[in-house]
Amino acid sequence: MAHAYHHSLSTVRKWGGSPNDYLSIHEWIDASKVAMADHSHRALRHHSLGVYWCEEKFGVTITNSNGVEIPVRLIAEQHIIEDLGFIPTVQDWLQNIKKKFWMTGTKLNMPDEEMPNMQTEDKAKEEGQAKTSAKV
Repeated sequence: MAHAYHHSLSTVRKWGGSPNDYLSIHEWIDASKVAMADHSHRALRHHSLGVYWCEEKFGVTITNSNGVEIPVRLIAEQHIIEDLGFIPTVQDWLQNIKKKFWMTGTKLNMPDEEMPNMQTEDKAKEEGQAKTSAKV
């Protein structure tokens, strides 16, 4: 879904109440859009751990404007399923991230003057891969 409000409308259809009862939960799940405005923002909270984080933030249940108590976990799970079709794990997301040298933390063990230029090194590696695949 494109917007937290639309997720809220979907939640209203399932459990009643008002969209405002659920909007803060759906906005929190999608908050990473401010940093990455494409589907990859979902890697930060659209997973099973994100469901638990949501519950930690909002509590085990909320009471909607109709007085019905709703488990926050079910609201978060519904949001993720609507976006992805299932609830991935953190591992599902992380194993698909392209690894870069700087992610290894090796700089902690190297003097600055020995630290390679990451942009130059990554670009050279990518160009080398492009040349190799062009030969195949």
